[in-house]
Amino acid sequence: MTVVDTNMGRVEGFERNGVLQFRGIRYANPPVGDLRWQPPQPCQPWTGVRPAISFGPVAPQGPSPVSSIFGIADFGGKHPDISEDCLSLNVYAPARGAEHSPVMVWIHGGSFIGGSNRNVWYNGTSFAQKGVVVVTINYRLGAFGFLDLGDEEPGASNRGLLDQVAALEWVHKNIAAFGGDPANVTIFGNSAGAMCIGSLLTLPAASGLFQRAILQSGAAATFQSRHQAADVTASMTAALGSRDYLRIATWEQVVRAQGEVFIEMAGRGDGLPFMPVVDDAVLPHAPIEAISKGAAAQVRLLMGTNSDEATLFLALALSGADLSKEFVIHRLDQTSGGAGRELYDAYRSVLGASAEPKDVWVAVETDRGFRAPAIQLAAAQARQTRDVWMYLFTHESPALDGMLKSCHGLEIPFAWNTLTSDSDGFTGRGPGAQGLADEMHSAWVAFAASGDPGWDRYEEGRRATRVFGRGTGTVDDPIGARRALWRYEAPGGTPEPTVTKSRKGRRRATPHAGSS
Repeated sequence: MTVVDTNMGRVEGFERNGVLQFRGIRYANPPVGDLRWQPPQPCQPWTGVRPAISFGPVAPQGPSPVSSIFGIADFGGKHPDISEDCLSLNVYAPARGAEHSPVMVWIHGGSFIGGSNRNVWYNGTSFAQKGVVVVTINYRLGAFGFLDLGDEEPGASNRGLLDQVAALEWVHKNIAAFGGDPANVTIFGNSAGAMCIGSLLTLPAASGLFQRAILQSGAAATFQSRHQAADVTASMTAALGSRDYLRIATWEQVVRAQGEVFIEMAGRGDGLPFMPVVDDAVLPHAPIEAISKGAAAQVRLLMGTNSDEATLFLALALSGADLSKEFVIHRLDQTSGGAGRELYDAYRSVLGASAEPKDVWVAVETDRGFRAPAIQLAAAQARQTRDVWMYLFTHESPALDGMLKSCHGLEIPFAWNTLTSDSDGFTGRGPGAQGLADEMHSAWVAFAASGDPGWDRYEEGRRATRVFGRGTGTVDDPIGARRALWRYEAPGGTPEPTVTKSRKGRRRATPHAGSS
């Protein structure tokens, strides 16, 4: 056992495979009772030594459809403890001689309503064995983290983001005791986690707490206005019965109500109900607009997407639907201001005559939810600094007879180098898969250590992109014909297809991002 002094008290972890692990370290006071709808409060110090050998509770959430369908073990095959007392983090550090090591802080995905820091894919052993100190954090999800309560609770609309800031502040104050360098911090995340990073890049409270960021399948275009957030609050209040019930409902009742709101809004094509809110206080400006003006110019960025992100949502949400041309056009109408047929025809011309309706839907929603926002962010940042890198993940999953292709979330265990026999039906197996994991993982380590992942920088003229998987190597402007079908300076900060009219004020119909 190993004991480390933090600013709040002493914690005792353990060593395994040459790596020190500290699990379930509290970084803020439990957000329970009167603190349920408040920003995170400073953790109270303790005396003696607290054991840090078990993961902390998971933030309130419903069951994961991804893990149940594809066998991805969110919690190592064990039913997790779920509690509002969820603000804890885990640390993985080299066991020998670590000092001033690069630090990586992981922000998990899950549609802003699910996930945790104890997913077996987020085991930081491989990073720590390569000299990186890794921190994985929990934060409040769904209504608990992102429901906007209006002016009666000023500054409380972005509690999930503020939880992440509190964890980063803990890292800044304490990570040196674990061998990490507080002046060399890379934040990284997938999907909803990456979308949170898109906001953290411009969040005043997060300024100076990290120097680099890796955004996997998420960018800076996922946010709400106060007006849009008020619609969600009204739906949430109706689902619970009254505004007052927000304070006295059990977490199970809140999660059940937010599930109803999620389904209702998805059915209208309105996308995700819970996400960061531009509230004039915590998040004063639309993230992509602030980045375009240089708000994140001091941060080195690595970002990218998977080539077939939306196949996962096809399998989850539309597996039983009749994916005829007319059905797909109807779905596209909901998210393109009534220009579904024009959008369908434009993509069909790029994909080729052999493309089926489902192929068109996957391509459009992959680009709408992930690739177009990533390109928008890369271009905006590249106008402010040279330190921008882009990747494209093309490795394909064998699951569901290959239907998933290179789906959303598939890159995670490759970036972490956590391929296991439990998930090889989803990720693939053998020396080819492990070789890809070694390659991608090494690039992430290099970026954390030196600020350069090892390939040419991204610039608008060339658009150099590192391909991981099929077609491996550095490619200029991959899938450029599809990129050209989008405008990236649309009002409201969200890329829009060139065939549609501006939809300023309309909610973004983002796919169910962050399911992993």
